[in-house]
Amino acid sequence: MSSVLELDGISKSFPGVKALSDIRFDVRAGEVHALLGENGAGKSTLIKIMSGVHQPDEGTLTVSGRSVRFALPSDAQAAGIATIYQELLLFPELSVAENIFMGHAPRRRFGAIDWPTMRAQALELLASLDIHDLDVSAPVGALSIGNRQRVEIAKALSQNARILIMDEPTAALTEHDVEQLFRIVRLLRERNVGIVYISHRLEEVFLLADRVTVLRDGQFVATKPVSETSHGDLIEMMVGRRIEALFPKAEAAIGDIVLQVDDLVRPPMTNGVSLTLRAGEILGIAGLVGSGRSEFAQTLFGITPPKSGTILVDGNPVTIAGPQDAKSLGIAYIPEDRAHHGLVRQMPILENVSLAVLNRVSRRGFLDRQAEASLAEKSVEQFGVRTSGIGQIVGKLSGGNQQKVVLAKWLATNPRILIMDEPTRGIDVGAKAEIHRLMSELAQQGLAIIMISSELPEIMGMSDRILVMRGGHIVSEVDRADATQTGIASAMMSDIAPEPAALAG
Repeated sequence: MSSVLELDGISKSFPGVKALSDIRFDVRAGEVHALLGENGAGKSTLIKIMSGVHQPDEGTLTVSGRSVRFALPSDAQAAGIATIYQELLLFPELSVAENIFMGHAPRRRFGAIDWPTMRAQALELLASLDIHDLDVSAPVGALSIGNRQRVEIAKALSQNARILIMDEPTAALTEHDVEQLFRIVRLLRERNVGIVYISHRLEEVFLLADRVTVLRDGQFVATKPVSETSHGDLIEMMVGRRIEALFPKAEAAIGDIVLQVDDLVRPPMTNGVSLTLRAGEILGIAGLVGSGRSEFAQTLFGITPPKSGTILVDGNPVTIAGPQDAKSLGIAYIPEDRAHHGLVRQMPILENVSLAVLNRVSRRGFLDRQAEASLAEKSVEQFGVRTSGIGQIVGKLSGGNQQKVVLAKWLATNPRILIMDEPTRGIDVGAKAEIHRLMSELAQQGLAIIMISSELPEIMGMSDRILVMRGGHIVSEVDRADATQTGIASAMMSDIAPEPAALAG
């Protein structure tokens, strides 16, 4: 099968950084070619070269056998290459049809936009993707993330894209949206579209991809048929070593109950939740998106205070009317969306780490810059944040290092209870292992941890006990030693709560 896009000997440097060195990569018509690597491996730079955002210092690009050089993204689009970035590039105030045909809307004789034709063509494009439930006149800002992504795909096809680059397309999707995306990807493959698929989720590679290429530290490692590799092989190629302990759960002494929740209610998603949490324990909470896991965490932290129920900390009844109450009780919360709710991405590490403890780094109402810098330096060292210095803007860090900064910020409050919502979402496998190691060490130090995760291997690998939520209720509980993926998944999806024996498989 011939290549529709081929890159040979691609190198790219930025001031002080060699981002890519002699990279080889190609995409064939009608295939899904996965591009893998840890954060900082060079994936983003490579897809920006394919997309015309950056120009290579060395090397050649060939599209359908013809040598090309893209000076602008519009050159890549004209060559049939479309890129769907993790942060979708749509105009929320404009309609679905307007977004699809932005910059190339059908025109009438004297240049006016032909609105009826544009809407009809938008409907036709969506129908070609087997999408029949979108109103092309609706504003994009009113759509779910999954539907916005479908608009992006239709937009790419409206420009006759023959090569589609998808950057972490499932990072913010629900399970239902992921299934719909996979269906569309397979449909496009059948139509001979070549697809470059970037993801941190290895299971997606084995479900969708035909071939996989791995980059490490800006260098080409290997290209292999997916049928001839394994999870372990890919991890070893990405990180340069075999990670035997992706879930390094060290045994921790389980102490007294530090948190007890009885019949906690906050409609509509927290409906009578009861649980206990002990010092040194990692309590995993599993459940599908929409099961109420994140909403329960936000209620416990006071973001959405409970309507009824009781919360006891160290056996004493407490009232949590807001995050400040939770913080004063020794509760810390790492949210699911670190970019928008956990960090101020435009600020440096220095200022992000101190956000939750400004009283500690202030004197008489004035910020003590030396104390703030000392805290940040200590945090960077303690958590192994890979950075050029505490003055680096947080938004420029990799996902794993951003997560370490969020963790450092909240651990600076010296909490006794840590709630972690999707602690490793969107970070590479090496950073996941580091976050898991930190969690295990914190538990050994006596910290009580509630971990919410959509990844069953993570739930089973890191939890001492596992609770399953559905419909705002805890529907089942199982100890780590007795849990099976089949049992947990069954509890997450079944309308009838299974018996403990079923959970244990």
